[in-house]
Amino acid sequence: MNKIQFHNVLPQVFAAMPERIESDIWQKDPVFERGTYYLIEAESGKGKSTFCSYILGYRHDYTGEVLLDGKEARRLRIAEWISLRREHISCLFQELRLFPELTAYENVEIKNKLTRHKSRQQIEQWFEMLGIADKLNAKVGRMSFGQQQRVALMRALVQPFDFLLADEPVSHLDDTNAAAMAQLLKQEAGQLGAAVIVTSIGKHLPLKYDITLHL
Repeated sequence: MNKIQFHNVLPQVFAAMPERIESDIWQKDPVFERGTYYLIEAESGKGKSTFCSYILGYRHDYTGEVLLDGKEARRLRIAEWISLRREHISCLFQELRLFPELTAYENVEIKNKLTRHKSRQQIEQWFEMLGIADKLNAKVGRMSFGQQQRVALMRALVQPFDFLLADEPVSHLDDTNAAAMAQLLKQEAGQLGAAVIVTSIGKHLPLKYDITLHL
């Protein structure tokens, strides 16, 4: 997939006050293309997670159009969404969506078994790179939120993707660990020629962004 377009999109929850919306995305026509790094800055409650959900097809409560390579998201069949989420769009969710009863490695491998994208050795190298090699076999439920954020990033990366969405990815990390996450993400996205779309209400991944938009 090469392009995601928003055409005059407005969440229904904002429909009662469209004249008060000041945004580079809502009711505008932004285009997101492969190989480009985007930072989307927003205040809390402006729709960061909603924006990601529209791209992933989890929600359709909007007016306007969300176009994925020219196809309107609401018209895609289930089989098309399965293919998109497995091979073209990956997401690091704000709420992480990890399994607390599984180990850190198991949380990454459970997805890798579906995609067969990385070897165990490569995943273990990621744990080392992110400074949590000692947590490989630790239950996620007993890890700090910052450590869980790093596990969630690895799980997002164990698949091929053209676009990676990262919703508030470093909210609980110090600068050193945020930089390690950024390095790994840049490495994997660069190999795939993928786009990276990061949303933030303040602190964000230290990447060289090509375009900054305000939600």
